[in-house]
Amino acid sequence: MIKLSLKNLSRTFGAFKAVDDVSLDLADGEFVSLLGPSGCGKTTTLRMIAGFIPPSAGTIEMNGRALSNPASVVPPEKRQMSMIFQSYAIWPNMTVAENVGFGLGVRKLPRAEIEARVKRILDVVHLGALAGRYPSELSGGQQQRVSLARALVVEPETLLLDEPLSNLDANLREEMRFEIRRLHDQYRYTTVYVTHDQAEAMTTADLIAVMNKGKVEQLGPPEEIYARPRSEFVARFIGGSNVLAARAIDDSRISVAGGVLRTIGRPLVANRPVAVSVRQHEIGIVLESPPSGAENHLHGKVTRQVFLGSTRDYTVALDDGTELRVTAPPGQNLAAGRSVWLHLPAEQCRALAEE
Repeated sequence: MIKLSLKNLSRTFGAFKAVDDVSLDLADGEFVSLLGPSGCGKTTTLRMIAGFIPPSAGTIEMNGRALSNPASVVPPEKRQMSMIFQSYAIWPNMTVAENVGFGLGVRKLPRAEIEARVKRILDVVHLGALAGRYPSELSGGQQQRVSLARALVVEPETLLLDEPLSNLDANLREEMRFEIRRLHDQYRYTTVYVTHDQAEAMTTADLIAVMNKGKVEQLGPPEEIYARPRSEFVARFIGGSNVLAARAIDDSRISVAGGVLRTIGRPLVANRPVAVSVRQHEIGIVLESPPSGAENHLHGKVTRQVFLGSTRDYTVALDDGTELRVTAPPGQNLAAGRSVWLHLPAEQCRALAEE
């Protein structure tokens, strides 16, 4: 069953098109992440879903009921949605329990029910022992849990999150990613989560919508987005991909840097330019020359290496000057200037859609 539906949604500010013809359907209980760089339109899309700004074109529906179109917008407070902001937005003069129960008080629920629901949700987010504390007495992660509890206690139909972890340090961000997913699995609210962080999207979401220049460039489960990027933008944005500019030899092979690579993905057209992506960790560094005529091997020279503990990060310049990033085991310690061969497995060389 479709819970939330965006149909040909657009938003312009003067001559600038912030969101450009976005369509997206979310099933009941589904968790989608809008992922992309600053200025790609993800937060504007979220704000239209929340009812803070009207669309310039298109519609937003929930349970088949129109919430937004250019002529009419249902106010945010009547949408059965909760929103969690980057800044936490909790009141410093209220205790944890008072912050969490505020929305229930606005709805004029009986005092006993408010207390019971607040206690229950604080236990769920592991803040039961801190109910009487004030925000200034909490860590950043605890304050974000207060925001989560306040959003969930009103039992919304849809939960919206706008870069909720960007103010936390790295360790807390990692902890809260799993906490957000745990709470989603427990309550199964339909959720829209805006982030520029690939790891957050991969950890939390059922579906990732990668946005670029106001459009959804690719939509799919995290593993599909990572393993089968359709465009050069998605390949570069979703972590650790080299993109080679090459020319097709036939329907599955390319010529690059004096070598031949066999590829997967879309069929190629001979003599046409093509972009091919391959992940850093999927490239092997080989010290011995491959057999004459062997495909998917390219010669190069190490120009840089960095020890990262569990891995080494290499930059290797191919014979035509193209530089590739390669992730290798920590025990493979090669000095700058070393001549090497790179093995790029055919099943990892993905031909990307033409731009």
